[in-house]
Amino acid sequence: MKPLQDIVVVDFSQFLSGPSAALRLADMGAQVIKIERPGTGDICRQLYVSDIMIEGESTIFHAINRNKQSYAADLKKQDDLEKVKQILAKADVMLHNFRPGVMERIGLDYATVKAINPNIVYAEVTGYGSEGPWKDLPGQDLLLQAVSGVTWLTNNNQDDPTPMGVAVVDILAGTHVAQGILAALYKKAMTGEGSSVQVSMLESILDFQFEVLTCYYNDGKQLPVRSSVNNGHAYISAPYGIYKTTDGFLSLAMGNILALAELLGCVGLKKYVDSADWFTKRDEIKEVLAQHLATNSTDHWLAILEPADIWCAKVMNYEHLMQEMAYKTLNMELKVKTSNGLSIKTTRCPIRIDGEFFTSEVGAPLLGEHNLQIEKQFGLIS
Repeated sequence: MKPLQDIVVVDFSQFLSGPSAALRLADMGAQVIKIERPGTGDICRQLYVSDIMIEGESTIFHAINRNKQSYAADLKKQDDLEKVKQILAKADVMLHNFRPGVMERIGLDYATVKAINPNIVYAEVTGYGSEGPWKDLPGQDLLLQAVSGVTWLTNNNQDDPTPMGVAVVDILAGTHVAQGILAALYKKAMTGEGSSVQVSMLESILDFQFEVLTCYYNDGKQLPVRSSVNNGHAYISAPYGIYKTTDGFLSLAMGNILALAELLGCVGLKKYVDSADWFTKRDEIKEVLAQHLATNSTDHWLAILEPADIWCAKVMNYEHLMQEMAYKTLNMELKVKTSNGLSIKTTRCPIRIDGEFFTSEVGAPLLGEHNLQIEKQFGLIS
């Protein structure tokens, strides 16, 4: 039995943040009913991050909406809205990621839904919260990265602000709202009371930076300064960073500079005997180290550093990673099938409970595929 079996989630969300939360709940056994607009459905069906399509829809839609049911309803039509309200009356969770005010206009705000179902867990993801001057701005991942300060942590000091190459804010917000939903479901199990769960993408990306923001708060509000050489972290001392070798790249985490000098035979590092210099002369030290590491191969340096328990790793791309037994052992790849029988490879849920993976072969739904099944389940038709 999966831990969320018999939990019903009614999901109005689109794009990535809300659907990623619903995906994780579905992985753990919840019935996720995805409410979609007739004709077009979730905007993410046509939101292409590459030129690869699956059955005329985007790969990202199929990746993030597997193992869900689709219920097509026009919420501007009273009949459809009433059917959705009847489903909500028997649901455990409702989730949306519309801008503030949208659900109020539709008639599915928290107060209204709570009146229909007092015990429901009502969860919402916004871009910037429900108050303040930014509340009506679009909650888009790159824009949130831009305003949050996170783009000043990646790349070297002389480079322009650099975003992360994944939708990190969306996925973090989805993770956080899923955590909130699970906590609220526990409260409901203990007390019988529902809850309102609210997460903003801005809060999620700020929380993501708790380490560097705590430094900033307590360092006289001195802005973080990226290394000019092989930056890996805006605060951590040398040798932290990624270094070029004769045939690739080597990553080095925190380490003792004098120990590295001996192990690597790097005479130029031996003068940095004061550990305080590893911070104040960070770029100077990293330049010396970079020149030395560039004289031999990645595997050569790993053969020296790994036996000495130095924190290091080869920098790999997807092709290299997937050849490694460490990757193969994880069994991260999951094959799902669409209702049309097309097989799609994606990633599985990363959570294990009692050693068990949570997998399903069910792919993303066709638009409105489950209307009849859901209406029968909730007594909307005989």
